[in-house]
Amino acid sequence: MHPHLSITAAFQGVKMKVIYMGTPGIAIKPLESLVNHPRINIPLVICQPDKPKGRGKKLAPPPVKEFAETAGIEVYQPLTLKNNNELVQKISHIEPDFLVVVAYGRILPNNILNSAKYAPINVHFSLLPKYRGAAPVNWAVVNGEKHTGVTTMLMSEGLDEGDILLQKSVEIDLKNSVELSEELSELGAELIVKTLLNFENIQPRPQNHRLSSYAPVINKKDGLVDWSESASQIERQIRGFQPWPSAFSYINGKMIKLFKAEVVENIESSHKAGSIIEINKESFTVKCGKDCLRVLELQMEGKKRTTAKNFLSGNKLEKGMRLGQ
Repeated sequence: MHPHLSITAAFQGVKMKVIYMGTPGIAIKPLESLVNHPRINIPLVICQPDKPKGRGKKLAPPPVKEFAETAGIEVYQPLTLKNNNELVQKISHIEPDFLVVVAYGRILPNNILNSAKYAPINVHFSLLPKYRGAAPVNWAVVNGEKHTGVTTMLMSEGLDEGDILLQKSVEIDLKNSVELSEELSELGAELIVKTLLNFENIQPRPQNHRLSSYAPVINKKDGLVDWSESASQIERQIRGFQPWPSAFSYINGKMIKLFKAEVVENIESSHKAGSIIEINKESFTVKCGKDCLRVLELQMEGKKRTTAKNFLSGNKLEKGMRLGQ
């Protein structure tokens, strides 16, 4: 990066060249905002390779690739970033002003980080230094944070440790991680444009590493409900682990995924945690370690996602039945 170079002067009548690196759906809106901006040119999009998907395990392109190809942008999907001469040549041929990375999914080696004229910039979906790592949106919901947001930052070799450029926060309220991801994606789109166009006037701020927290990759087992936990903890698990792995339990030996529920306080019951203690036409209520959980939307193994009302009209539940393994 060369802060002494005046970017405003450098781009008089010339579009800034940006190579974009991103893979999942949350990275589409920021890319779209750059593609549509009259002062920005995206000659290349780099994303992860196609992955097997669904029961047939057919190779499916990542969402960013689909968008980029529709927009007529060249897409490159390297199997590895280290010692990749083809990638280095592609980047050096373009001579990008900026590298913009949004949920790409891999650590970038130094030679790639240093390939942009001005800077490599990352759009990260948390208020850094909180929630560095792979799944910041999900863990912010699961852990009961009141706010999260988007950070644009200068990239360094460490995991999400670079200096902060711009930040904006949002309230989480009762959003699930899918809804929150959509909101943050739009915010990221706004913030990356602002960051690039005002880059020379933004004073980078070092992160306070002592305040950092980590948002690890989610495992299937993270979704398994422990009914001895509080109802509010389980309700956050339900909102936080969407679309995968979903919060799940078992009833009569079959898996049940939970998609929407609400906390009900102070219902007296002598039943054990995990027991169904109330059933009506609209919902059923399960006792937890503290308080109870009213289930409103679910999916039984082998069936489609549905409301508890629809489920109860075709399935017989009884008080005292227990959920769990």
